[in-house]
Amino acid sequence: MLNLKVDIDKHSGFCFGVVYAIEMAEAILEEEDYLFCLGDIVHNDEEVNRLEKKGLKIITHEKLKDLQNEKVLIRAHGEPPSTYKLALNNNLTLIDASCPVVLKLQNRVKNSFDKAEKIYIYGKPGHAEIEGLLGQTSNEAVVFQDVDELDISTLPKSITLYSQTTKSTDKFYEIQKMLQESGIQVNFNDTICRQVSNRDKELREYSKKFDQIVFVSGTKSSNGKVLYQVCKNTNPNTHFISNINQLDSNWFAENQSVGICGATSTPMWLMENVREKLLTF
Repeated sequence: MLNLKVDIDKHSGFCFGVVYAIEMAEAILEEEDYLFCLGDIVHNDEEVNRLEKKGLKIITHEKLKDLQNEKVLIRAHGEPPSTYKLALNNNLTLIDASCPVVLKLQNRVKNSFDKAEKIYIYGKPGHAEIEGLLGQTSNEAVVFQDVDELDISTLPKSITLYSQTTKSTDKFYEIQKMLQESGIQVNFNDTICRQVSNRDKELREYSKKFDQIVFVSGTKSSNGKVLYQVCKNTNPNTHFISNINQLDSNWFAENQSVGICGATSTPMWLMENVREKLLTF
């Protein structure tokens, strides 16, 4: 036995938007045999598998077009107006679990678009939240992940800048500064969710406290990739896993301290399972 001292980061796990969506899904599945969900309810395969066993059916936007007279859950990432229009045409009942922070951002982007502002969004192209935001602008907003992607010389003299809610706060303010220093007037909107963005600083502090870190996250989670790197940069002895079968006892030495943490899409029950497995080494 390695006699590991194992701790779970109490701040890790689902953000409130994900909790809201999952609780809504579970409440319906207690009453009904199945429920359709548009896209993965959370970017964590283990949690998706758990809910699928309860009757959750994950569908794509293509499948949604063929669906009629059914209930469909809208996950925390939100959806563009076209989804709501399709639901109306197909007599679908939407269970809207869009995160309130995302909905507020969608409304702000829509208001800017209605005022004919030139909208730029710091975010990941193709991400579900970004698709919802683009829909508020008839897909006219410009999405970028780095200033290098923009041709500063052709940018409008005045732009309205938003951010995907889960992006880095420091990077967003850095982008604002770079654009302003290039002579562009920036109508700056800090729309980053602090419950997510503050995880950077919290995990830096957490990672310093242990000999080893086990970071638990789904491979599809953008947030997970970023936060894993935060831990890895702070503590080189950081290991990324998606399930308990990926744990390797050779990573650890006798009497070492191990911290378990994860993404905002990582369920607490999964981190608890990781702890139980580590205690058997």
